[in-house]
Amino acid sequence: MHTDTERCVRAVRSKDARFDGWFFTAVLTTRIYCRPSCPVVPPKPENMIFYPSAAACQQAGFRACKRCRPDTSPGSPEWNQRADLVARAMRLIGDGTVDREGVPGLAARLGYSTRQIERQLLAELGAGPLALARAQRAQTARLLVETTELPMAEIAFAAGFSSIRTFNDTVREVFALSPSELRDRLPKERTRAGAGGAAVSAPGALNLRLPFRAPLNPDNLFGHLAATAVPGVEEWRDGAYRRTLRLPYGHGIAALTPKPDHIACRLTLSDLRDLPVAISRCRRMLDLDADPVAVDEQLCTDPVLAPLVAKAPGRRVPRTVDEAEFAVRAVLGQQVSTAAARTHASRLVTAHGDPVDDPEGGLTHLFPTPQALAALDPESLAMPRTRRTTFTTLVSQLADGVIHLGVESDWPEARARLLALPGFGPWTVDVIAMRALGDPDAFLPTDLGIRRAAQELDLPSTPAALTARAAAWRPWRAYAVQYLWATDSHPINFLPV
Repeated sequence: MHTDTERCVRAVRSKDARFDGWFFTAVLTTRIYCRPSCPVVPPKPENMIFYPSAAACQQAGFRACKRCRPDTSPGSPEWNQRADLVARAMRLIGDGTVDREGVPGLAARLGYSTRQIERQLLAELGAGPLALARAQRAQTARLLVETTELPMAEIAFAAGFSSIRTFNDTVREVFALSPSELRDRLPKERTRAGAGGAAVSAPGALNLRLPFRAPLNPDNLFGHLAATAVPGVEEWRDGAYRRTLRLPYGHGIAALTPKPDHIACRLTLSDLRDLPVAISRCRRMLDLDADPVAVDEQLCTDPVLAPLVAKAPGRRVPRTVDEAEFAVRAVLGQQVSTAAARTHASRLVTAHGDPVDDPEGGLTHLFPTPQALAALDPESLAMPRTRRTTFTTLVSQLADGVIHLGVESDWPEARARLLALPGFGPWTVDVIAMRALGDPDAFLPTDLGIRRAAQELDLPSTPAALTARAAAWRPWRAYAVQYLWATDSHPINFLPV
């Protein structure tokens, strides 16, 4: 979008928050870059230049605006609706791969050369993988500086910097302030309570604000997560969805509470180096980088869906923080009720999950890894023999790396490999594609809830005819599924009380 100057200028003049994260405005006279919705008086068009990423602005010598804080804007929805090399690379960078494994590790995950990845990222985003990871480190550093009382040395390494000097230089270059000056700018009471409502109330615990593009309807999003929650791993407590997280350097617990203009996120981490990864995974699970206006505009062109969208706009697709975990749970949920699927999963968690301590609630375990599940005795599974075979084959291939479902996965290849497994039909593959892989166009024409909705709304009843009818909803059929499910009275459609 950043190449369409006229459209960008209109967005800046109207201060349209929908475009935050789509592009960034750099001002030639002040050498500052802003988000489109920056509250200051817009500069003259001839003084504006547009970039596709904060990293590109920083590489061009611009510093972040202190008013609109463009480093905290929602991420571009492009990376969650595409499955090409650039989108997969951006998802991996957001997951901290470059910080942990370097650019060679990023290239190895994607199966391309480092030169090819750098060339494509530069062409589309104006910055290479190192610059993009550096921008993310700067954002994490600012978050820790402003919301904790940690020493600067600890913040530097927690944010992913290799040295304190690099940390100081980067923060000063990006924000035109030293780390100490960033902290000193906050009122003392705000430093204790946390900038923007963030605070540290216990060692390793942070309260953060996760921004999103409005509107956001929390009913089906949190309703689905709470209604399908696995005891010990997930729970709904005091108005928040809570769950355990398996992270690169340790584990964590996330508590997510819907608010009118943000998601309140409380993270308790065993290692602060996992902060950017935990934030990225929570945002992905809640689909916070989606563009709901674009989705709803497309779905409203259908006279059947238009009233559903108008009634409750901004529905998101509830996703996952662990793709392998969700695939296992999808198999456990084949042809059984939600309650039965939770029971099966809870037994696996108790027997094979890693225990965690949760002084604030009732979370007890991390969900078992594929390696742990591959070692279990199939006879201990209380399910039909054919589904046992499906289960054991899936966890074996996940454990061996034959099937990849992570953020770097190639969606068509992952679908094909899943469909080749015994006991895997279109419903199982598509529900994994929708909620684990993140495919916004996944569709479930054979799903019981979809069939009920089709009957109620006088849509075609056969899967083939319904799929043909749904062609007009592309590329947002996964969101159409959420609106169709919402016609039922199932608990997944209602925010828990």
